Amino acid sequence: MSTHGTVIVGAGLAGAKTCEGLRAGGYTDPIALVGDEPERPYERPGLSKEVLLGKDELSSLYVHDAEWYAENSVSTYFGTGATTLNLDERTVALENGETLPYENLVLATGSNPRTLPLDGAGLEGVHTLRRMPDTPAIKAHFGEGKRLVIIGAGWIGLEVAAAARLAGTEVTVLEYASLPLQRVLGDTLAAYIYDLHTENGVDLRTSVSVTAITGENGHVTGVESSAGHFDADAVVIGVGAAPNTELAASAGLAVDNGVLVDEKLRTERPEVLAVGDIANARNTATGGRLRVEHWDNAMRQGELAAQTILGTGATYDWQPYFFTDQFDFGMEYVGHGSADDTVQIRGSLDAGEFIAFWTNGERVTAAMNVNIWDVNDDLRAVVGREVAPARLTDESVSLGDLLGS
Repeated sequence: MSTHGTVIVGAGLAGAKTCEGLRAGGYTDPIALVGDEPERPYERPGLSKEVLLGKDELSSLYVHDAEWYAENSVSTYFGTGATTLNLDERTVALENGETLPYENLVLATGSNPRTLPLDGAGLEGVHTLRRMPDTPAIKAHFGEGKRLVIIGAGWIGLEVAAAARLAGTEVTVLEYASLPLQRVLGDTLAAYIYDLHTENGVDLRTSVSVTAITGENGHVTGVESSAGHFDADAVVIGVGAAPNTELAASAGLAVDNGVLVDEKLRTERPEVLAVGDIANARNTATGGRLRVEHWDNAMRQGELAAQTILGTGATYDWQPYFFTDQFDFGMEYVGHGSADDTVQIRGSLDAGEFIAFWTNGERVTAAMNVNIWDVNDDLRAVVGREVAPARLTDESVSLGDLLGS
């Protein structure tokens, strides 16, 4: 039983980028990539964006060509989950009965959609959106005369709502909070998102509790809620995701809202790293811990894990980043703001082209560009710095000059 230099458990974007970074850095030891999905690694944002909108095919989402793994001497175990980690013996046991010894272990097990303990949640036509088969299954319910109910007005729920509405679907969104994305964006921009969807024909109900999903003959027919009954041909549950930490926890690794790792993504066992959705990592840019469930973070942490194994000295020193496209609203967000921060608007909300800054005192905690492009690098340079609010909103001061006196 030969020992792999590195075994990566989790064949998503973070796992693929770890493989890529190792080989690009001259790493020659054997690599094994283990994933419970039958697909090779792919990028998930397109599942709720370009592919759901009909702009791209699922095949466009793969991180590498099918031949890349063999060409780069990466042994793949797709469709085969890991069952047990033995940290003392440095082995990973797989569902197929194989055992993989390792020198370095990278945990990239990602997250799963949260579900709701509702009657009817298991009916045919009730969906979550996380894996490749989910997108065509949901898209099959799009079109004129079809009724879709979405539970949860988070990023996934709202992206599905926009794609479905653009396809002519009758869409209802039921949200527990008083505004969509309120905890992320704060009241001003949450209200902007609310208006965006309602003006585009989405029936967006807030402050609503869902009590049951109804059905006939095994198929969903509607949703019961505190706002009444809503007929549905399909339901999408979009209430967030939970990190897959069970494997790490059962092996005795420290877990608290993810697997606890340092600024180099190392657990208390330095030969064991955690990346992507499951990594609750020390971030040197913010001075605290962050667990981030976004594409950019998975990609960059995969690269950082490779650098840690290669001994380059790199650290987790970047601000979180994500993006979305909904109707005519396209944005990029960088930083880690709070709903309690003050929002400073540069430009015009009414025109739909503006930059928002979140501030705590004069410290900029996050920034978001809306339908204004090629400015994210400037915003990234501002986040974490102290800037007078009047300068942030003064369009006569260029973004590149915001840090000036």
